[in-house]
Amino acid sequence: MTAPVTGPELDRLIQLLAKLPGLGPRSARRAVLHLVERREQLLQPLAGALREAADKVVVCSRCGNIDTHDPCAVCTDPRREAGLICVVEQVSDLWALERAQATRGRYHVLGGTLSPLDGVGPDDLRIAGLVERAHAKEISEIIIALNATVEGQTTAHYVTELLADADVTVTRLAHGVPVGGELDYLDDGTLAAAFRARTPF
Repeated sequence: MTAPVTGPELDRLIQLLAKLPGLGPRSARRAVLHLVERREQLLQPLAGALREAADKVVVCSRCGNIDTHDPCAVCTDPRREAGLICVVEQVSDLWALERAQATRGRYHVLGGTLSPLDGVGPDDLRIAGLVERAHAKEISEIIIALNATVEGQTTAHYVTELLADADVTVTRLAHGVPVGGELDYLDDGTLAAAFRARTPF
């Protein structure tokens, strides 16, 4: 069965949307059809918003967050704890922590993790900027909030070694049983980490 015939403009839109996380060609076609059928309510405002984002969104030179200002709103917010920096892999992790209201400190987005197999080394990440920030007088704690993957833990250890001569406390997120989790459904690694990180009751 052949794919529906569309003009080059729609084909290009489908191909671009199919590159987004969670969207394949079929989902992209449905999304394009939905947008075109609601041209005035969705397609035109979306096109305008994408144009505006492309023109105005920048990467914060201080922390790596994305915003329409540099430095970003988090870095310039006077209500934040200036002495606390939370290190994350990606901007999506920063957004997740903000959504959970997990910290009132500031952030540092590394832009990924060390992965020699993929050719990602220290110079490909924002590690040097973090080390520089950690040596500032007002910084008292660095929270390593990287994913509990092999690459994430390797990066965490590497960063911790680089921060050894900074006058800061380096902490990391606890690993173990999630809130509402049932032991029977947890993987072996999570259970083992939970036992190692057990605390007084």
